[in-house]
Amino acid sequence: MRLRDWDTNLKIRLAGESVVNISFWMFFPFLAIYFSESFGKTTAGLLLIFSQFFAVVANLFGGYCADRFGRKRMMVISTFGQGIAYIFFAWASSPWLDSPSIGFISFTAVSIFSAFYNPASQAMVADVIPEKDRSGVFAVFYTSINIAVVIGPILGGIFYATHRFELLALAAIINILLGFILQTWVKETALLSIQEKGSGKRVNGFSFLLNQLRDYQVIFRDKVFLLFIIAGVLVYQTFMQLDLLFPVYINEMVDPQSIFSITLQEEQIFGFLLAENGLFVALLTITVTKWASMYKERNVFIISSLIYSFSMILFGATQWVWGLFIAIALFSIAELLTAGIQQGFVSKLAPAHMRGQYFAASSLRFTIGRMLAPLAIPMTGWIGYNGTFLMISMLAVLSAVLYFIMFSLYEKAKVQIP
Repeated sequence: MRLRDWDTNLKIRLAGESVVNISFWMFFPFLAIYFSESFGKTTAGLLLIFSQFFAVVANLFGGYCADRFGRKRMMVISTFGQGIAYIFFAWASSPWLDSPSIGFISFTAVSIFSAFYNPASQAMVADVIPEKDRSGVFAVFYTSINIAVVIGPILGGIFYATHRFELLALAAIINILLGFILQTWVKETALLSIQEKGSGKRVNGFSFLLNQLRDYQVIFRDKVFLLFIIAGVLVYQTFMQLDLLFPVYINEMVDPQSIFSITLQEEQIFGFLLAENGLFVALLTITVTKWASMYKERNVFIISSLIYSFSMILFGATQWVWGLFIAIALFSIAELLTAGIQQGFVSKLAPAHMRGQYFAASSLRFTIGRMLAPLAIPMTGWIGYNGTFLMISMLAVLSAVLYFIMFSLYEKAKVQIP
């Protein structure tokens, strides 16, 4: 599906979210180091787990609210919320105040509002794009994120150390501007019956929670979908280390090295590795998604998990900069294989009236994965880097096993449908 044929909502979002993502990636890759140096590795890891627990809860509420109150409303609220949180984060890193504690609270708030945003944004794509074209559209959005992963860390490597306040203030301004743009030009896509407009029902907070949990109970009775989430949580333990374990490992274990007669410090090595990953994904996501769509989804998911596993073993076995580049290349290939098809697979499973909740529940792969992934940081002090990389590698292998079981059940269910 050509970009010019997209719904106007998606064109506006693609442009606005691209700028927001660039501002985010200017500082986000360095936060694991910042919090580890401020609080210590063990405390920082536990605090990050604590913060992401709230993001998991927000993700569930975000899907429910996207179906009940509309995609646009939730996206606008979330974007303004992130902008306000960034204001406090910038203040905590300003010339007038240096408070990692306030910065951590602000980062937690950003994560919560982001978790509200994602289910609504993904459901909007499913609302306006035919099923046969969804994987391609999701791939384009994923590519835009990874263009930001190329540009953002390079800019961050230049400005973050001395201009963290300015970068965070810029992120606040951009998010607030995007909120105004979404409010003004984006149209609602949720079905009126889903939003239950005019029903006259008033639901208190306790009933709201009970109703939502009941709805998610229905989702989790879908065994195929439940296995999809569990396998995704396991494989995300690998994926999330790009922003958690990798920078800490490089900062502590990798010495400055020369590339083409240019000496790179630890932070610069990490920045180039991030840029390599982002460049791979930005250039190849659409192509690899089209190629992967030609094969059985089962095989693609399983192979991706196994490549993730091998890349983790390789990354933890070397401090040589070229070895790290090879490991990240394999890591990126594993990411590319499922980048576009996974959201398309969710849209196949989700009934139209529950798309927001299914996408929210599918995002649990990311939010729960992100909640548990910081454990890798204190684990390095308990069992060492080699043991930590091996443990994460084995989780990726286990995810491959679960994908095999999941697709066996999925194919049986399709055969039984008359």
